[in-house]
This record gives sequence, structure tokens and C-alpha cells, in this order.
Amino acid sequence: MPTKQQLIDLQFVETRHKLLDVAAFLDRIDRHPGEPDYRTDALKAALPILLSDRPDRAKAILEAFSDTTSEPIPQAAFQGAFGAPKPTN
Repeated sequence: MPTKQQLIDLQFVETRHKLLDVAAFLDRIDRHPGEPDYRTDALKAALPILLSDRPDRAKAILEAFSDTTSEPIPQAAFQGAFGAPKPTN
């Protein structure tokens, strides 16, 4: 099993890149006109989970992006996923 230092040495640069990619995405969204979107709201809402010290951050973030409704929709608008649940009003 690798040590903490070995994991950092192996994965820090790649993880730094991913974090910078998220920041650049949010910067691009902020620079363009348009209405707020539930997907970027969901992404921003997941950031406090990322910054927490809880041992199950990946699971908690995955659950934050999961649709927990149990009733199926009558028909899908298209084949694919939105990546975050649409808010129910």
C-alpha cells in the first residue's frame, strides 16, 4: 500500500489540473450572459463537500449529483443525462 506522500507525489499535478479546469469552467460561465443553471448551482453546492474533512467526500458528491426520485418520467426528452438532478418546484 502506498504512503500518503507517495500518493501525493503520484497524483498531485493531475489533481491540480482538474481543480484548475473546474475554476476555468466557472470563470467561463461567469463571463457569458444568460440565466442561472441548476447544473452549475449543483456544482457550486458540491464544493463545500469537497472542502470538508469527511472520509466519504466522493460518495457524498456523487449523491449530491444523483436524482433520488423514484417515479419514472413518462418519456425522456433525449438519450443521455443532465449530470445533476433538476430542482423540483
